[in-house]
Amino acid sequence: MDFFETIFTEAGKVLHDFVSDPANLEDLEKAGSKLVASIRAGNMIITCGNGGSMCDAMHMAEELTGRFRDDRPPISAIAISDPGYLSCTANDYGYERVFSRFIRGVGKAGDVLVAISTSGNSPNMVEAVKVAREKKMTVIGLSGADGGDMAEYCDVVIRIPHSGYSDRIQEIHSMIIHSLIQYIEENIT
Repeated sequence: MDFFETIFTEAGKVLHDFVSDPANLEDLEKAGSKLVASIRAGNMIITCGNGGSMCDAMHMAEELTGRFRDDRPPISAIAISDPGYLSCTANDYGYERVFSRFIRGVGKAGDVLVAISTSGNSPNMVEAVKVAREKKMTVIGLSGADGGDMAEYCDVVIRIPHSGYSDRIQEIHSMIIHSLIQYIEENIT
């Protein structure tokens, strides 16, 4: 029992620390507003991440194109997650370019990139946010404690105040994604 209590207590502390900082809630509001403005203008949301963060990116895109809580029109969103594309591009250009090359080919000014990385330091994520900025896309980063190297290229970076194992960061990222989707659903009508 103590084992599981310790896990949930630690997770609760990370969530409490995040919510207790008003700057984090302001960043969520900024990110939500940028997403809504882009959607209203007819632009696309592109998401990306590595490992569990890729799963979060896929989850965000499918909730936007499908549905979250209530019926609504689908929202233009895609996760950079196709295994054929990823393996082809990694083989031909290196794994550092798997996301940036997709963004260079598909992204356009006014679109939003949601880049999800617990460290913010993965070379492919840093390349992705750089290319998105070059293309005049809005860049929203979800990251850990200091935002990592990708933070300087983000319009909004939402940092989870934790520098330990990535699972605690990913748990809060999941809640952030759900809260942003709910914000979008309540503000696009």
